[in-house]
Amino acid sequence: MKFIYPFFKWANNTWVATTINDSKWIFPALEGVHIVALALLLGAIFVLNLRLMGVVMPSRSLPRLARELQPWTLCSLIIILVTGALLFASEAMKSFSSTPFRLKMVLLFTALVFHYTITRRMTLKEELQLPPMLVKAAAVIAITLWVSVGFAGRAIGFF
Repeated sequence: MKFIYPFFKWANNTWVATTINDSKWIFPALEGVHIVALALLLGAIFVLNLRLMGVVMPSRSLPRLARELQPWTLCSLIIILVTGALLFASEAMKSFSSTPFRLKMVLLFTALVFHYTITRRMTLKEELQLPPMLVKAAAVIAITLWVSVGFAGRAIGFF
């Protein structure tokens, strides 16, 4: 991991990090926006995946629901990534040695790839050609990944 150390050191010494660290309110404000965006994202993810499992809105068109939730998902992801990058910059050196931070990054990458590949393919057609148990398993995996991202992020403050 030493090869990424210079990046963490650079991020920690940027004017953005200094500005955030010198302010009493910027970090908590960023964290608040980050958490609200995460709640919006999780809401959209839960609705979509619970619909995939047939738990909610079984008569609702799956492709239509996915299209309606897509702007909420994308906007909340953009907000999460921007505020997350700013929060990271303000604590880059702490993040370098943080196991929960590393776990969160791996889970976030995995959740993003899973959402934009597997979940997206499953929501393109009304009638799925896959066994129902496989679809339900994929939905459970998606929900578990995103909730794990949130828990790992919360753990950053404690470890």
